[in-house]
Amino acid sequence: QVQLVESGGGLVQAGGSLRVSCAASGLIFSQYSMGWFRQAPGKEREFVAGIRWTGDATFYADSVKGRFTISRDNAKNTVYLQMNSLKFEDTAVYYCAADRFGPVFLRSPDYWGQGTQVTVSS
Repeated sequence: QVQLVESGGGLVQAGGSLRVSCAASGLIFSQYSMGWFRQAPGKEREFVAGIRWTGDATFYADSVKGRFTISRDNAKNTVYLQMNSLKFEDTAVYYCAADRFGPVFLRSPDYWGQGTQVTVSS
């Protein structure tokens, strides 16, 4: 059974930093492009960042480019999202996703995590 379990969310002041993690199990992690999506109240879920299954490419939404960094540790079956210079508008539930041999922007994820809340106070 595949599981994606996010952790590390919380409350942070604007301008601060936070790192969220996603631990995967039940799949061959190195075969999956991994990514982060987010959904704010009243808005549709949107792509945030992705890292290709080969580990040699990353891709970011324009809204987070230069502030967020995605990385993966295949030995730990974990993907990370380092978020710096956080803004109020980054407040959302952040979801981890996995797309087997997928593109860096994760066109159609096979699996989703349950989400972790990130709240940025202004």
